Amino acid sequence: MSCTAANIDAAPAGTAASFSTARKKLCVALIVLLAFSLGCTEFAPIGIEPELADAFGVSLAQIGQLISVFALTYAVATPTLALATGRFRRFTMLVIYAGVFILGNVVAATATGMPALYVSRVTCGLVSGAFLAVGVTFLPELVDPRKTSFAVAVVYAAFSVAMVLATSAGKMLADALDWRAMMVACLILAVVTCALLIALLPREGATDEPARVRDQFPLLCELSVLACVAIFVFGVGSTYVFYGYVTPYLEEYLGLTAAQTSLVLLVFGVILFFSNMLSGVLDEKFGLKSGVGLFLTQAAVLAALRAVGTAMPAALIVIFTFGLLMYAVSVPCITLFMRMANERHPKALTLASSLEPTAFNIGIAFGTAVGGAAVTGLGLGSLGLVGAALALVACGCAVAAVRLEP
Repeated sequence: MSCTAANIDAAPAGTAASFSTARKKLCVALIVLLAFSLGCTEFAPIGIEPELADAFGVSLAQIGQLISVFALTYAVATPTLALATGRFRRFTMLVIYAGVFILGNVVAATATGMPALYVSRVTCGLVSGAFLAVGVTFLPELVDPRKTSFAVAVVYAAFSVAMVLATSAGKMLADALDWRAMMVACLILAVVTCALLIALLPREGATDEPARVRDQFPLLCELSVLACVAIFVFGVGSTYVFYGYVTPYLEEYLGLTAAQTSLVLLVFGVILFFSNMLSGVLDEKFGLKSGVGLFLTQAAVLAALRAVGTAMPAALIVIFTFGLLMYAVSVPCITLFMRMANERHPKALTLASSLEPTAFNIGIAFGTAVGGAAVTGLGLGSLGLVGAALALVACGCAVAAVRLEP
C-alpha cells in the first residue's frame, strides 16, 4: 500500500484552486459518497441482526456487540490517527485509509464465523473515522466559504441516510438471499468510491503543512469543545439505546412483518435526511442554543415510546418524530469544532473534523451497550425510557456548551 501511495504522490500535483467548477462539484459529491459508503459498512449489521444471530447461534445482544466493537475502535483510533499522522501528506493518508477500508470489507464479505466478523469490524473501525475526517478537510477548498456549513451538513446527512438505508437494504437482501449479500454490496460500494476519490481529489492542499501533536492537542483542552463532545456521547447514546435494536423492536415488539419493517426503515431514512438538513438550518439561526430545546423534546418523544406501547399507528408516529430530531443538533457542534480550529488552532483542522465521528461513535458504543443491557434485563419495551434519561443528560451538556461557547 505504501508503494501505491508513493506512486500517486509522484504523479503531477493538482490543487483544488486549479479545478473547474464542475470538477469541484464532482469532488464534493464523492466526499458525500464516501460518507454514505462508510455509513453502509458501519451499520450493515443492524438490519440483519436476527439473521446473523441465527446463522452463528448467538444472542441479539452478542450481535449488537459487532456495532459496539466497531464504534469503540473507531472512537479510539480516529483522534489517535489524526494526531499521529499530522506530518504526512493528506492525500497519502487518504490512499492508505482507502486500502485498509477495502480490506476490512473483504474480510466481512468472506467471513465464515463471528471471529472473522469481529476482525472486519475492528479493521474498518480503525480507519473509517480518520478516512471521513480527511475527506471533510477538502470541503473548504472545494466550496464557497458561505456554503461550507451546508456542505458539511450534506456529508453527514449522507452518513445518516446510509445508516437507515443500509439497515433496510440489509433486511431486504437477507430476506431475498442471505446476510452475506449485504456485506458484498458494501464491498462493491467501497471499491468504487475509493477508486473515484483517489482518481479525482486534489493531490495537494491547505492542510498538507506538517502538524505536530503539540500543535493539535490544545484543541482538546477547549472547554466548549469538550462540552460538545459530551453532547454527542449522551445525545447519540440516547438515540442508539433505541436505534441499535430497531429491527427486533419493530418485528418482535410491534409485531411488524419483514416487509413492513423494511418499509418503515426506508421512511425513517428519508426523515433522517431532513433531520440533518434541519440541523444546518438551526446552526445558521440559533447555533448551539438549539440543542437545549431539541434534547428536551427528544426526551419527551422517547418517553412517549413507552407510553404508546404497541398501539399502532401511534407507535410509528412517535418513531418517525424521533427520527426528525435524531441529528438536529449535529451541525452546530461540528461548526464549533471547525471554528475553534480555524480561529485558535489552525494546524488542528483534521483533528477538529475527527471529533464528530469520534464522539458520535463513543455515543453509539455507549448507547448500544446500555440498550443491550436494557433488552436483556427489562425487555424491548424499556428502550424508550432509558433513552429519554440519557437525552436529559445531553440537554444538560448542551446548556454547559452554550455557556462556554466563546
